[in-house]
Amino acid sequence: MHTRTEQNGCMIFDINLDSDIPRYQQLVNTINDALSSSSISSGDPLPSVNNICKDYNLSRDTVFKAYSILKENGVVESVPNKGYYVANDTRKVLLVLDTFKAYKEVLYHSFVNNLPKNVIVDVQFHHYNINNFKTILNNGKGKYYKFVVMTFNHKEVASTLSDFDNDKLLLIDWNVHSNASNNYVFQDFGLSFYEALKEAVSAFKKYKKVVFVYPTFTNHPSETLKYFKKFCVENNFKHRIVRDSSEFDVIKNEAYISVSDRILGSFLEQCKVKGFEPGTDVGFLSYNETPMKKFIYKGISVISTNFEEMGAKAAGFIKTEKPLQNYIPTKLILRDSL
Repeated sequence: MHTRTEQNGCMIFDINLDSDIPRYQQLVNTINDALSSSSISSGDPLPSVNNICKDYNLSRDTVFKAYSILKENGVVESVPNKGYYVANDTRKVLLVLDTFKAYKEVLYHSFVNNLPKNVIVDVQFHHYNINNFKTILNNGKGKYYKFVVMTFNHKEVASTLSDFDNDKLLLIDWNVHSNASNNYVFQDFGLSFYEALKEAVSAFKKYKKVVFVYPTFTNHPSETLKYFKKFCVENNFKHRIVRDSSEFDVIKNEAYISVSDRILGSFLEQCKVKGFEPGTDVGFLSYNETPMKKFIYKGISVISTNFEEMGAKAAGFIKTEKPLQNYIPTKLILRDSL
Protein backbone atom coordinates (compact mmCIF):
# COMPACT_ATOMS: atom_id res chain seq x y z
CA MET A 1 0.00 0.00 0.00
CA HIS A 2 1.26 3.49 -0.83
CA THR A 3 0.11 7.02 -1.57
CA ARG A 4 0.73 9.37 -4.42
CA THR A 5 -0.23 12.98 -4.95
CA GLU A 6 -1.90 14.33 -8.06
CA GLN A 7 -1.15 17.76 -9.51
CA ASN A 8 -4.10 19.25 -7.68
CA GLY A 9 -2.55 18.14 -4.38
CA CYS A 10 -5.11 15.47 -3.56
CA MET A 11 -3.81 12.41 -1.78
CA ILE A 12 -4.69 9.08 -3.32
CA PHE A 13 -4.84 5.98 -1.12
CA ASP A 14 -4.30 2.43 -2.27
CA ILE A 15 -6.53 0.30 -0.05
CA ASN A 16 -6.27 -3.46 -0.31
CA LEU A 17 -9.73 -4.72 0.54
CA ASP A 18 -8.49 -8.33 0.69
CA SER A 19 -5.63 -7.61 3.09
CA ASP A 20 -5.49 -9.06 6.60
CA ILE A 21 -4.49 -5.58 7.77
CA PRO A 22 -7.60 -3.70 9.01
CA ARG A 23 -8.66 -0.88 6.72
CA TYR A 24 -8.28 1.79 9.41
CA GLN A 25 -4.71 0.53 9.94
CA GLN A 26 -4.03 0.78 6.20
CA LEU A 27 -5.08 4.43 6.33
CA VAL A 28 -2.81 5.06 9.33
CA ASN A 29 0.11 3.32 7.64
CA THR A 30 -0.44 5.21 4.40
CA ILE A 31 -0.28 8.62 6.05
CA ASN A 32 2.75 7.63 8.14
CA ASP A 33 4.46 6.36 4.98
CA ALA A 34 3.67 9.59 3.16
CA LEU A 35 5.28 11.54 5.99
CA SER A 36 8.37 9.36 5.98
CA SER A 37 8.83 9.80 2.23
CA SER A 38 8.15 13.58 2.47
CA SER A 39 5.13 13.27 0.17
CA ILE A 40 3.31 15.33 2.78
CA SER A 41 4.67 17.64 5.45
CA SER A 42 3.65 19.84 8.36
CA GLY A 43 0.56 21.97 7.63
CA ASP A 44 -0.61 19.98 4.61
CA PRO A 45 -4.38 19.31 4.53
CA LEU A 46 -5.64 15.73 4.57
CA PRO A 47 -8.71 14.38 2.74
CA SER A 48 -11.96 14.84 4.61
CA VAL A 49 -13.71 11.93 6.27
CA ASN A 50 -16.60 12.22 3.84
CA ASN A 51 -14.34 12.21 0.79
CA ILE A 52 -12.41 9.14 1.92
CA CYS A 53 -15.66 7.30 2.69
CA LYS A 54 -17.05 8.15 -0.73
CA ASP A 55 -13.92 7.52 -2.79
CA TYR A 56 -12.90 4.24 -1.15
CA ASN A 57 -16.23 2.82 0.01
CA LEU A 58 -15.18 2.89 3.66
CA SER A 59 -17.35 3.45 6.71
CA ARG A 60 -17.13 6.68 8.69
CA ASP A 61 -16.14 4.65 11.76
CA THR A 62 -13.14 3.25 9.87
CA VAL A 63 -11.88 6.67 8.81
CA PHE A 64 -12.58 8.28 12.19
CA LYS A 65 -10.66 5.49 13.92
CA ALA A 66 -7.66 6.04 11.65
CA TYR A 67 -7.65 9.80 12.22
CA SER A 68 -8.15 9.33 15.96
CA ILE A 69 -5.05 7.12 16.16
CA LEU A 70 -3.06 9.67 14.17
CA LYS A 71 -4.27 12.48 16.44
CA GLU A 72 -3.36 10.49 19.54
CA ASN A 73 0.15 10.01 18.17
CA GLY A 74 0.50 13.72 17.37
CA VAL A 75 0.70 13.16 13.63
CA VAL A 76 -2.46 15.08 12.67
CA GLU A 77 -4.63 17.78 14.16
CA SER A 78 -8.18 18.86 13.39
CA VAL A 79 -9.78 22.28 13.20
CA PRO A 80 -13.59 22.57 13.44
CA ASN A 81 -15.19 23.30 10.07
CA LYS A 82 -11.79 23.07 8.35
CA GLY A 83 -10.86 19.40 8.65
CA TYR A 84 -7.64 17.53 9.30
CA TYR A 85 -4.06 18.52 8.54
CA VAL A 86 -0.55 17.29 9.25
CA ALA A 87 0.45 18.52 12.71
CA ASN A 88 4.23 18.18 12.42
CA ASP A 89 7.02 16.18 10.91
CA THR A 90 7.92 14.43 14.17
CA ARG A 91 8.47 10.72 13.71
CA LYS A 92 8.34 8.11 16.46
CA VAL A 93 10.58 5.06 16.47
CA LEU A 94 10.23 1.99 18.69
CA LEU A 95 13.47 0.47 20.00
CA VAL A 96 12.94 -2.98 21.50
CA LEU A 97 15.86 -4.34 23.55
CA ASP A 98 16.23 -7.57 25.49
CA THR A 99 17.49 -6.15 28.80
CA PHE A 100 19.15 -2.94 29.92
CA LYS A 101 22.82 -3.53 30.65
CA ALA A 102 25.85 -1.26 30.50
CA TYR A 103 26.75 -2.16 26.91
CA LYS A 104 23.10 -1.74 25.83
CA GLU A 105 23.27 1.78 27.27
CA VAL A 106 26.20 2.48 24.92
CA LEU A 107 24.13 1.25 21.98
CA TYR A 108 21.08 3.27 23.08
CA HIS A 109 22.92 6.57 23.47
CA SER A 110 24.75 6.12 20.17
CA PHE A 111 21.43 5.38 18.45
CA VAL A 112 19.62 8.40 19.93
CA ASN A 113 22.52 10.82 19.48
CA ASN A 114 22.83 10.00 15.78
CA LEU A 115 19.14 10.65 15.00
CA PRO A 116 17.64 13.91 13.67
CA LYS A 117 15.93 16.15 16.22
CA ASN A 118 12.48 15.38 14.79
CA VAL A 119 12.75 11.69 15.71
CA ILE A 120 11.43 10.53 19.09
CA VAL A 121 12.53 7.13 20.44
CA ASP A 122 10.42 4.94 22.70
CA VAL A 123 12.44 2.10 24.24
CA GLN A 124 10.95 -1.07 25.72
CA PHE A 125 12.40 -4.36 26.99
CA HIS A 126 11.13 -7.87 26.34
CA HIS A 127 13.40 -9.64 28.89
CA TYR A 128 13.43 -12.75 26.66
CA ASN A 129 9.73 -13.25 27.37
CA ILE A 130 7.72 -14.07 24.25
CA ASN A 131 4.48 -12.66 25.67
CA ASN A 132 6.22 -9.36 26.43
CA PHE A 133 7.76 -9.40 22.96
CA LYS A 134 4.45 -9.98 21.18
CA THR A 135 2.58 -7.43 23.29
CA ILE A 136 5.17 -4.71 22.72
CA LEU A 137 5.24 -5.18 18.96
CA ASN A 138 1.53 -5.75 18.45
CA ASN A 139 0.68 -2.66 20.51
CA GLY A 140 3.14 -0.66 18.43
CA LYS A 141 1.56 -1.38 15.05
CA GLY A 142 0.63 1.80 13.27
CA LYS A 143 2.08 4.00 16.01
CA TYR A 144 5.66 4.16 14.83
CA TYR A 145 7.55 5.23 11.74
CA LYS A 146 10.08 2.40 12.08
CA PHE A 147 10.93 -0.46 14.44
CA VAL A 148 14.39 -1.47 15.68
CA VAL A 149 14.23 -4.85 17.39
CA MET A 150 16.57 -7.16 19.30
CA THR A 151 15.27 -10.67 18.82
CA PHE A 152 15.93 -13.84 20.79
CA ASN A 153 15.68 -17.59 20.33
CA HIS A 154 11.98 -18.45 20.51
CA LYS A 155 9.86 -20.21 17.88
CA GLU A 156 7.18 -17.46 17.84
CA VAL A 157 9.57 -14.57 17.16
CA ALA A 158 9.61 -15.04 13.38
CA SER A 159 5.80 -15.16 13.04
CA THR A 160 5.47 -12.02 15.19
CA LEU A 161 7.93 -10.13 12.99
CA SER A 162 6.26 -11.35 9.77
CA ASP A 163 3.41 -8.86 10.33
CA PHE A 164 5.76 -5.91 9.79
CA ASP A 165 6.92 -4.41 6.51
CA ASN A 166 10.59 -5.19 5.91
CA ASP A 167 11.36 -1.60 4.97
CA LYS A 168 10.13 -0.43 8.40
CA LEU A 169 11.88 -3.11 10.46
CA LEU A 170 15.52 -3.38 11.51
CA LEU A 171 16.80 -6.39 13.46
CA ILE A 172 19.88 -5.84 15.60
CA ASP A 173 22.51 -7.75 17.58
CA TRP A 174 21.73 -11.47 17.13
CA ASN A 175 20.99 -13.20 13.83
CA VAL A 176 18.23 -15.50 15.00
CA HIS A 177 14.84 -16.00 13.28
CA SER A 178 15.73 -13.56 10.50
CA ASN A 179 15.32 -14.07 6.77
CA ALA A 180 17.24 -12.97 3.69
CA SER A 181 14.97 -9.98 3.07
CA ASN A 182 15.25 -8.50 6.57
CA ASN A 183 17.21 -5.36 7.31
CA TYR A 184 19.76 -5.98 10.04
CA VAL A 185 22.84 -4.90 11.98
CA PHE A 186 24.25 -8.01 13.65
CA GLN A 187 27.31 -9.15 15.51
CA ASP A 188 28.78 -12.58 14.79
CA PHE A 189 28.85 -14.83 17.84
CA GLY A 190 30.67 -17.62 16.00
CA LEU A 191 33.49 -17.22 13.50
CA SER A 192 34.20 -13.60 14.38
CA PHE A 193 34.48 -14.60 18.06
CA TYR A 194 36.89 -17.40 17.08
CA GLU A 195 39.05 -15.04 15.01
CA ALA A 196 39.28 -12.64 17.96
CA LEU A 197 40.26 -15.47 20.31
CA LYS A 198 43.18 -16.36 18.03
CA GLU A 199 44.70 -12.96 18.77
CA ALA A 200 44.91 -13.96 22.45
CA VAL A 201 46.78 -17.25 21.97
CA SER A 202 50.01 -15.96 23.53
CA ALA A 203 48.12 -14.64 26.57
CA PHE A 204 46.31 -17.96 27.12
CA LYS A 205 49.59 -19.87 26.90
CA LYS A 206 50.53 -18.49 30.33
CA TYR A 207 47.90 -20.78 31.87
CA LYS A 208 47.44 -24.54 32.18
CA LYS A 209 43.75 -24.57 31.28
CA VAL A 210 41.12 -22.34 29.62
CA VAL A 211 37.66 -22.40 31.19
CA PHE A 212 34.50 -21.03 29.58
CA VAL A 213 31.97 -20.08 32.27
CA TYR A 214 28.61 -20.32 30.49
CA PRO A 215 25.92 -20.24 33.21
CA THR A 216 22.51 -21.71 32.57
CA PHE A 217 20.81 -18.34 33.15
CA THR A 218 22.58 -16.72 30.19
CA ASN A 219 20.83 -16.06 26.88
CA HIS A 220 24.14 -15.78 25.05
CA PRO A 221 24.10 -17.70 21.71
CA SER A 222 25.42 -21.23 22.20
CA GLU A 223 27.34 -21.17 18.89
CA THR A 224 30.07 -19.36 20.84
CA LEU A 225 30.75 -22.62 22.72
CA LYS A 226 31.31 -24.47 19.45
CA TYR A 227 34.00 -22.02 18.38
CA PHE A 228 35.54 -21.97 21.86
CA LYS A 229 36.07 -25.75 21.62
CA LYS A 230 37.46 -25.38 18.09
CA PHE A 231 39.92 -22.75 19.29
CA CYS A 232 41.13 -24.85 22.24
CA VAL A 233 41.52 -28.05 20.24
CA GLU A 234 43.46 -26.34 17.45
CA ASN A 235 45.83 -24.72 19.96
CA ASN A 236 46.17 -27.75 22.25
CA PHE A 237 44.67 -25.97 25.26
CA LYS A 238 43.21 -28.05 28.04
CA HIS A 239 39.70 -26.71 28.49
CA ARG A 240 36.33 -27.18 30.13
CA ILE A 241 32.92 -25.51 30.25
CA VAL A 242 31.24 -24.56 33.53
CA ARG A 243 27.46 -24.26 33.26
CA ASP A 244 26.51 -24.18 36.94
CA SER A 245 27.57 -20.79 38.30
CA SER A 246 27.49 -22.17 41.85
CA GLU A 247 30.37 -24.46 40.87
CA PHE A 248 32.56 -21.61 39.61
CA ASP A 249 35.79 -21.92 41.58
CA VAL A 250 38.83 -19.85 40.63
CA ILE A 251 41.90 -22.09 40.46
CA LYS A 252 45.47 -20.91 40.11
CA ASN A 253 46.99 -21.14 36.60
CA GLU A 254 43.60 -21.19 34.88
CA ALA A 255 42.19 -18.58 32.51
CA TYR A 256 38.46 -17.86 32.36
CA ILE A 257 36.15 -16.60 29.65
CA SER A 258 32.71 -15.41 30.72
CA VAL A 259 29.62 -13.96 29.08
CA SER A 260 28.24 -12.79 32.45
CA ASP A 261 29.33 -9.79 34.49
CA ARG A 262 28.04 -11.59 37.57
CA ILE A 263 30.82 -14.11 37.02
CA LEU A 264 33.34 -11.27 36.63
CA GLY A 265 32.30 -10.00 40.06
CA SER A 266 32.66 -13.48 41.55
CA PHE A 267 36.08 -13.89 39.92
CA LEU A 268 37.43 -10.65 41.40
CA GLU A 269 36.01 -11.48 44.83
CA GLN A 270 37.59 -14.94 44.81
CA CYS A 271 40.92 -13.50 43.68
CA LYS A 272 40.85 -11.11 46.62
CA VAL A 273 40.07 -13.89 49.11
CA LYS A 274 42.63 -16.34 47.67
CA GLY A 275 45.37 -13.79 47.06
CA PHE A 276 45.48 -14.38 43.28
CA GLU A 277 46.79 -11.68 40.98
CA PRO A 278 44.64 -11.39 37.80
CA GLY A 279 46.81 -11.54 34.72
CA THR A 280 49.57 -13.43 36.57
CA ASP A 281 48.14 -16.22 38.74
CA VAL A 282 44.81 -16.42 36.88
CA GLY A 283 43.39 -14.85 33.75
CA PHE A 284 40.02 -13.42 32.77
CA LEU A 285 38.45 -12.48 29.42
CA SER A 286 35.03 -10.86 29.61
CA TYR A 287 32.41 -10.74 26.85
CA ASN A 288 31.01 -7.29 25.92
CA GLU A 289 32.88 -4.06 26.46
CA THR A 290 31.41 -1.52 28.91
CA PRO A 291 32.67 1.96 29.78
CA MET A 292 33.93 0.76 33.19
CA LYS A 293 35.86 -2.40 32.28
CA LYS A 294 39.00 -0.51 31.36
CA PHE A 295 39.00 0.93 34.90
CA ILE A 296 38.04 -2.18 36.93
CA TYR A 297 41.05 -3.51 38.85
CA LYS A 298 43.93 -2.91 36.40
CA GLY A 299 41.73 -3.32 33.36
CA ILE A 300 39.54 -6.23 32.25
CA SER A 301 40.33 -7.82 28.90
CA VAL A 302 37.25 -8.01 26.68
CA ILE A 303 36.03 -9.59 23.49
CA SER A 304 33.26 -7.48 22.08
CA THR A 305 31.48 -6.00 19.14
CA ASN A 306 31.35 -2.20 18.83
CA PHE A 307 27.97 -1.24 20.29
CA GLU A 308 28.53 2.42 19.53
CA GLU A 309 28.91 1.57 15.86
CA MET A 310 25.85 -0.69 16.00
CA GLY A 311 23.77 2.17 17.40
CA ALA A 312 25.05 4.57 14.75
CA LYS A 313 24.30 2.11 11.93
CA ALA A 314 20.77 1.59 13.29
CA ALA A 315 20.26 5.37 13.34
CA GLY A 316 21.36 5.50 9.71
CA PHE A 317 18.54 3.10 8.83
CA ILE A 318 16.05 5.46 10.45
CA LYS A 319 17.38 8.50 8.59
CA THR A 320 17.27 6.95 5.12
CA GLU A 321 14.98 4.80 3.03
CA LYS A 322 17.87 2.53 2.03
CA PRO A 323 18.01 -1.19 2.92
CA LEU A 324 20.67 -2.20 5.42
CA GLN A 325 22.39 -5.55 5.98
CA ASN A 326 25.57 -5.23 8.02
CA TYR A 327 27.73 -7.19 10.44
CA ILE A 328 29.76 -5.33 13.07
CA PRO A 329 33.11 -7.06 13.72
CA THR A 330 33.97 -8.67 17.05
CA LYS A 331 37.35 -7.56 18.40
CA LEU A 332 39.75 -8.37 21.22
CA ILE A 333 40.89 -5.70 23.67
CA LEU A 334 43.76 -7.04 25.80
CA ARG A 335 44.22 -5.55 29.25
CA ASP A 336 46.00 -6.67 32.41
CA SER A 337 43.40 -9.27 33.50
CA LEU A 338 44.66 -11.75 30.89
